[in-house]
Amino acid sequence: MDLATLSVFRAVVREESVTRAADLLGRAPSNVTTRIQQLEAELGTQLFHRNRKRMILSDAGRIFVDYADRILNLADEAQQRLDPSSPRGTLRVGSMESTIASHLTGPLARFSREWPEAQLELTSAPSAPLLDALRACRIDCALVAFPPGEDPGETLDLETMPLFREDLVLLLPPDHPEIRVPTDLRLRTLAAFAPGCTYRKLAEDWLMSGGSSVFRVQEVPSYHAMYGCTAAGACLSIMPKSVAELMGSSGAVRAMPLKQVVTHLAWRTGFDTAALRAFRAYLTECSNLQEQTNHAQ
Repeated sequence: MDLATLSVFRAVVREESVTRAADLLGRAPSNVTTRIQQLEAELGTQLFHRNRKRMILSDAGRIFVDYADRILNLADEAQQRLDPSSPRGTLRVGSMESTIASHLTGPLARFSREWPEAQLELTSAPSAPLLDALRACRIDCALVAFPPGEDPGETLDLETMPLFREDLVLLLPPDHPEIRVPTDLRLRTLAAFAPGCTYRKLAEDWLMSGGSSVFRVQEVPSYHAMYGCTAAGACLSIMPKSVAELMGSSGAVRAMPLKQVVTHLAWRTGFDTAALRAFRAYLTECSNLQEQTNHAQ
């Protein structure tokens, strides 16, 4: 098993096709097939279920791909650490969807423009899965919001830097009466992301603070879906004000200030590459916080 073979395996996983993976890697399809067969023989297990159109991971393949990602990512990190003169290689960035929409356009564009030898891979997920991916070395840094009661400074395996203060707002249908406490709500359905989203946790805590836990959560895939369901009168939702302001064309809603939350950049303790330093500097320049703490110089 070598890095080249693991790279071939990961390409087939992502493309779900030997032909497309071969085109991506600049190899002959027969070479890719041979590499996969050799890897399966070495591991003593089948990694894919094969049909005419797709290569689908087997149960063993789903386990192995996590290890392959970690090995390849650590190898790339090692190469970058040995040549720290300028950003190069791949920086794997995870982020909450809200942060991508409202804060990352400028830093991502600037990084790509100024460091063409480096590549950014961006993934979106709620905070808890991003932190799990960060600790497992599947990504290199993450823009997350920490759950209530969790002190980022006490997360010993991570370094953190506060970047963006978000004003969370409770969104209600436009004809909903003004409310002061959760018991004033007429709606009992919350549109939210899957468990692991810090904003969902904050919303559930606030809703239950009124003494009632009779709320239904309607899981949705995007902020557009949250906003649209709320504008249609089907539910309530909670999101950063900066995101809600981007949704104006999706219908009218009523917004009530709820609380402030800080988005942090987190990375593993000891992870220090030129690409991370450059990206972190661009984020710092567009931060809306006056004071920066926990910032590794």
